[in-house]
Amino acid sequence: MKIQAFDYSVNLLRALLWQYNEAARLESLVQQKQDWYNVAQSDFWSNWYDDVFNLQTANDFGLSVWAIILGLPLAVSPPVPVDQDFFGFAADDVNFSNGGFAGSSGPIVLNTEQKRLALRLRYYQLVTRFSVPQANAIIAAVFGPGSGYVVDGLNMRIRYVFNIPLSPDLQFVLTQYDLLPRPATVMADFVVLGETDGFGFGAYHFNFNQGNFYHA
Repeated sequence: MKIQAFDYSVNLLRALLWQYNEAARLESLVQQKQDWYNVAQSDFWSNWYDDVFNLQTANDFGLSVWAIILGLPLAVSPPVPVDQDFFGFAADDVNFSNGGFAGSSGPIVLNTEQKRLALRLRYYQLVTRFSVPQANAIIAAVFGPGSGYVVDGLNMRIRYVFNIPLSPDLQFVLTQYDLLPRPATVMADFVVLGETDGFGFGAYHFNFNQGNFYHA
């Protein structure tokens, strides 16, 4: 995801001919125009680049534009089961003593950084010719170096293993929209390693006699 550098500067003073270098009033008028361009032209496009065009720095408005372009809603409503009775005032009080509590906390709305992450994954999903090395590079680019890796099960399944915590909201969105890049017809899932120490060869054998076995 490389974006070329743009130069938004406008130097109106270059339009002055050398004959008018001593024309103070003319230079003042041009300088005032230059000052206006610095705010209305250069600063505007520089801010637009950071706030909208660049997906890595876009603000909430820019991310909403990218969400439309990439076809990824940024608010997701958790599904509510419809094939069972819930506790409440049904006909003849049928649900009392027969149903369980149920409800929805409303749509899940990601924070700004989570939106950037989800949209960048969506972008890579659309433009990447998938391979395991590419997937590892995507993980490093989006989540940070050393944040995870991809395991090829050699059975038409792959697994993303994350070494960093992922919020429940973000995990739900990753699952709901199948955002992790994968080849066609290949199933993909992910696991998040726990924060507790696992049995293994840690520094000074720290994990021996202190950790549990863990299988990803």
